[in-house]
Amino acid sequence: MKKILLIVPSLHQGGLEKVCVTTARLLQPYFEVRIAIFDSKDIAYDIKGIPVSDLRLASRPGKFAKICNVLKRGYKLHQIKKQEKTDIAYSFGPTANLANIASFGKAEKWLGIRSYMDMGNPGRIRLFCKKADRVICCSDEIYREVREQYHCGKAVALNNPFDIRQAEMLSVQEEPELPWTDGRMIISMGREDDVKGFWHLLKSFALVHKKLPDTRLMIIGKGEFIPYRELANALGIDDAVYFAGLKRNPYPYLKKGSLYVLTSYNEGFPNALVEAMALGVPVIATDCLTGPREILEDKYGILIPNMDPKPDFCAENITDEEENLAVQMTALLENEEKMAYYREMAKKRAGDYTAQGYIDKIKKLANIE
Repeated sequence: MKKILLIVPSLHQGGLEKVCVTTARLLQPYFEVRIAIFDSKDIAYDIKGIPVSDLRLASRPGKFAKICNVLKRGYKLHQIKKQEKTDIAYSFGPTANLANIASFGKAEKWLGIRSYMDMGNPGRIRLFCKKADRVICCSDEIYREVREQYHCGKAVALNNPFDIRQAEMLSVQEEPELPWTDGRMIISMGREDDVKGFWHLLKSFALVHKKLPDTRLMIIGKGEFIPYRELANALGIDDAVYFAGLKRNPYPYLKKGSLYVLTSYNEGFPNALVEAMALGVPVIATDCLTGPREILEDKYGILIPNMDPKPDFCAENITDEEENLAVQMTALLENEEKMAYYREMAKKRAGDYTAQGYIDKIKKLANIE
């Protein structure tokens, strides 16, 4: 049985971290799997039964310290690879990729590009293409760009895996604790980060709530969200908005949604979007650089134009794009026929990203029958 080492900076909440743990679980019947992390603080995922090596080399400020960290991580990864007789080292994201490159040995190096933001550093992408045995791209658009602009024949597209049956099972494991007992709920999920564009969502929701007073908004994800709470208060919707925080099992919360809305201006392959779709929640998403367009294909959900990336927490400043999102949300919520259509289409599309297809592609890349 081949041995695969999955390398990720941490296991905090996040898309690439979740995909790393999911990959480990899916591959255990076919590989000897181990995860290497740089820092074991605040692990948010269930890693029971998965061997984990903690390098104990958390990120440090300063350019010199960062360079030293890459070299130290590379050396420790080399030791792990040598001790475990690793066949494949698959790293998730630029920080892990650099450490994977800095390690040495006979193991194949698979470097994962997990977000379109990674593409903003052409020198680094060229380095990845040169040093990798495989460049694993999480979306078809990133794959095309790496192939065409960087002439990288090592690139492969590998969309994230989803298990609809598991999502449904987890969605009924517990009853979510909510501040309301009624109303139609609009949901979004992601850490507190400007890239998620949650200020747009709050302003658009304020317009929706004015017309449809029974609507509620829940944002699931790690963070204090202080400026967002202040914005909700200024908009007069604080009693209709719930910042649920980090949830180890978000599915019972997602299942409560009447509508899922993604307002990110940059994504790689948005896991949370497909997770909501797997539970039959209709979706509206920005047409950001990669992800939503190839997932929704203009028929599995509603795409809206990408939105201004500059944070704006002024409650009095409502833009045309925020008004447009509010119109789209209101129109969908008021049309039960369309809601039923998008519920069905969302679940159908989520079924295209099967766990088995993901496993089969990795086995093929690893030359396993």
